[in-house]
Amino acid sequence: MEKTLDVICIGAAIVDIPLQPVSKNIFDIESYPLDKIAMTIGGDAINEATIISRLGYKTALMSRLGKDAVGIFIQEACIKNNVDIKSLHIDETIDTSINVGLVTEDGERTFVTNRNGSLWKTTIEDVDFSRFQEARLLSFASIFNNPLINGAALVEIFKRAKKNEMIICADIIKARLGETLEDIKEALSYVDYFFPNYDEACLLTGRTKLEEIADCFLECGVKNIIIKTGKKGCYIKNENETLEVPAQKGIQAIDTIGAGDNFASGFITAILDGKNIKECAQYANVTAAISVQSLGATTGVVSRAQVDQQLIVYNNEQHV
Repeated sequence: MEKTLDVICIGAAIVDIPLQPVSKNIFDIESYPLDKIAMTIGGDAINEATIISRLGYKTALMSRLGKDAVGIFIQEACIKNNVDIKSLHIDETIDTSINVGLVTEDGERTFVTNRNGSLWKTTIEDVDFSRFQEARLLSFASIFNNPLINGAALVEIFKRAKKNEMIICADIIKARLGETLEDIKEALSYVDYFFPNYDEACLLTGRTKLEEIADCFLECGVKNIIIKTGKKGCYIKNENETLEVPAQKGIQAIDTIGAGDNFASGFITAILDGKNIKECAQYANVTAAISVQSLGATTGVVSRAQVDQQLIVYNNEQHV
């Protein structure tokens, strides 16, 4: 069958309410004034689907939403950003998840989440396998983010993706329910590109040296391990090469919410472009650099031209 979609993103679609800047003594103040409080779309899968769509590729989102005002807000945002929502599961019995993000002056953040919202209710039943034949690439936006999609469910999803000749990308968050590397080891054997950040990778593997961490994932069968190292950029290893690709210089982070999702979006875009792995990492670093300079996960990156222009600046920096 002809591929009519480029990417299917599976995972969280929620609303973020970022509060920025807040200090760690917020509870010592009776009324804490901020210049702006607003809802933005959030969640790994919708972030990726939105950014990849803005970068020029056709994306579809698979997730679970409640039948409520927040769910409608998410659907309208998808339509505005040309994200296919034919396979969204609307569940009248749950609330769409809302995350309140507390962001400090230097861009660090923590989330307050609803354990009974859609994020915690999403299951493999929300994956529309009939559409896998339509797409070139599957992005499972964050392992562990939807706790009911466990290791066995991941294996089933990834097997079905490979049956349809899809490239598989995956990101991860820190385990919510005490899950271990062993729980997802079989699932990782299907993954072509894996995007943990350094802290997540350390916790999961029990290692601290980048090479040793990467080797743990390669031993699980991951084809390409890309470890996000924050302000340093990223570390890449596969069976043929090891690379460290620096981040863009001189970036003042306002909000790091969604930085990893933007990194993955840039990397996936470059994969679809046919770039080599170093070029993919460079494109990812630039996409993430743009994202952290705006408040909210999807407010920074608005177009392909914007990222391409910033890439020129980045490449010039590397040759100085």
